[in-house]
Amino acid sequence: MQIIESLIRHADENVRLRRDLHAHPELGFEEQRTSEIVAERLESWGWQVHRGVGGTGVVGVLKKGSSERSIGLRADMDALPIQELNQFPHASKTPGKMHACGHDGHTVTLLSAARVLAQEAEFDGRVVLVFQPAEEIIGGALAMIQDGLLEKFPVDAIFGFHNFVNLPVGHFAYRSGSGACMTNFKVTVHGKGAHAAMPHLGLDPVPAACQMVLAFQTVLTRNKRPVDRGVISVTMMQAGEATNVIPSSVVLQGTVRCEEDVLEMIKRRMTGIVQQTAGAFELTGDIEWSSYCPPVNNHTRETEFLRQLMVELAGEENVHEREPTMGGEDFGYYLKLTPGAYFWVGSGPSQGGQDHRMQGHGPGPCTLHSSSYDFNDAVIPVGATFWVRLVERWLSARG
Repeated sequence: MQIIESLIRHADENVRLRRDLHAHPELGFEEQRTSEIVAERLESWGWQVHRGVGGTGVVGVLKKGSSERSIGLRADMDALPIQELNQFPHASKTPGKMHACGHDGHTVTLLSAARVLAQEAEFDGRVVLVFQPAEEIIGGALAMIQDGLLEKFPVDAIFGFHNFVNLPVGHFAYRSGSGACMTNFKVTVHGKGAHAAMPHLGLDPVPAACQMVLAFQTVLTRNKRPVDRGVISVTMMQAGEATNVIPSSVVLQGTVRCEEDVLEMIKRRMTGIVQQTAGAFELTGDIEWSSYCPPVNNHTRETEFLRQLMVELAGEENVHEREPTMGGEDFGYYLKLTPGAYFWVGSGPSQGGQDHRMQGHGPGPCTLHSSSYDFNDAVIPVGATFWVRLVERWLSARG
């Protein structure tokens, strides 16, 4: 892939900025420092900047020529509540917070493209850059939309990408069709505490909660069609404070990922399991649902447009159709309202090249949401070049 020359020239500066953002992570809707850096950079390059969209979101607008066509590009900015194990100089300076998913790299990649788009790219139309907060807590996209993002800055299509550690740098991936929707659940089983040596004097919620965990899986194997995709994961179980005390309650939390047309069935069955299992043990139980996120349904025309551009820029051997995933991404909110597509840019070690991990890197693999993760800076010029060529091609003189 031929990298834009100015991105090579500015590579060191872009890496310094990315590592600065990595050292100063901010959680969802707390991205004050990050947003101000983004806004100041965009303004210095001549973009029209709108701060505070959806809380801490930033929107940049740039128009060239006379066409009314438009395109939106989105990058997420937030970090995760993870204690970083890396010890290199740009490791997180904020205890309990780190950029463990590469949103620092996504932000700088789009900023790098923004400078090229303003200073040298040729296109006819309007570009809208969406620097979004709070993707990790599934709230930022909806907040920006509710704040009028798509009414104030309408686009013909919107695109977003994520770094993909399973592919080498220089590779790209796309996906046709639908992803998975997601929602989180919290189950509370109410009992009656007692001494552990005298369980008959209480109502123990622990056995009932364990039965619920097992029974949830039968929703997938006995209620959902085998050809439909779905997963129920109980990821947290909280009960008790002492070994000699039967607790008065148990809390189960987790997530459901599935095709959207089976979600209501899964919620109905899980609710029934909680209530009826609790009743069978002479207990009570309730379930709460939160953090719904629609599936990322890539639009056919825009996905094919991406695929063709990937092949042209990177070569067919470096372009891959990604298999369906159950991961959640609030980019799906945009795609419910506007045509567009979501894609992936390889961020693993280059084939035949060295691992990007440096001295001081934490133990374990450099995977997403790992306390030893660090974004591969070699992605920045690759991703930024693709952003620029995408804009130029989309806003070219086509019908």
